[in-house]
Amino acid sequence: MQLCDGVGIARLLNATLVLPKFEVAAYWNESSGFTDVFDVDYFIQQLNGFIEVAIELPPEIASKQPYRVNCSKRKGHFDYIESVLPSLLEHRFISITPAMSQRRDRYPQYAKVALCQACYNALRLTRSLEKKASELLEAIPKPFLSLHLRFEPDMVAYSQCEYTNLSPASIKAIDEARGDRKPWTGELAHIWRKRGKCPLTPNETAFILQALSIPTNTNIYLAAGDGLMEIEGLTSIYANVFTKSSLLSGEDFKSMHGNTKAALDYYVSINSDSYMATYFGNMDKMVAAMRAFKGLYKTLFLSRKAFAELRI
Repeated sequence: MQLCDGVGIARLLNATLVLPKFEVAAYWNESSGFTDVFDVDYFIQQLNGFIEVAIELPPEIASKQPYRVNCSKRKGHFDYIESVLPSLLEHRFISITPAMSQRRDRYPQYAKVALCQACYNALRLTRSLEKKASELLEAIPKPFLSLHLRFEPDMVAYSQCEYTNLSPASIKAIDEARGDRKPWTGELAHIWRKRGKCPLTPNETAFILQALSIPTNTNIYLAAGDGLMEIEGLTSIYANVFTKSSLLSGEDFKSMHGNTKAALDYYVSINSDSYMATYFGNMDKMVAAMRAFKGLYKTLFLSRKAFAELRI
């Protein structure tokens, strides 16, 4: 979503957008970038007439660090032109963290159009990746539910939530990922969980699926990273669970990194019969928006807060 925001803001400021780079946690040992996932020529072509896109910075600017403008904590409505344009004119090269609270429906029409063009028309996977994603989609038994399940060590560590009844291997992986980020305990842990801050475990997810009367013989494509823990909590109840690694083979897949694998999940999810997510992250926002754009409305986000209130 920040990519779409970046295009909209660049249009507002009449600025050139430098080809985006992905930010990924060091935990994933990530090396793939924008050009590994998306068709760059198509991206630039589709944004022609909306904004200019630079693949590389001019030499006189490339040696400099961008002036950083952090709008993420700005409250209420503010004007990017008034707040950010002076810095752009002064420094020529800036890096913007968009405002979390900014409502895109308040953008001028020309900026809204540029933003929507970026989100819905400018992003296309590379030919090789789209071919692999199409093979994956074809291999999944139909009809199927795409389930985006987040329960990796870094996700749990970042949440600062404590879990009981996890396997020793999961506990060890979480402890290694925590670092100085210790879990909440006592009443604070209780409050934190009631606020919906704790990721759903695979077993809790299976419990919710059953509560929603989703048959246990449902075909489920698991859109998840390689580090997903406690998967047996789901597969012990829902046996027809399929993953990228179980459906694809070959050295090209084995050499893929986190971003390219996530792109496969994205492609499958926007084309699935139904989509369900246990977390509302950037990928989920993009999937939900694209599914609505395509007229696929069987999209559901599970509420961690509502689940915590029921269980506590």
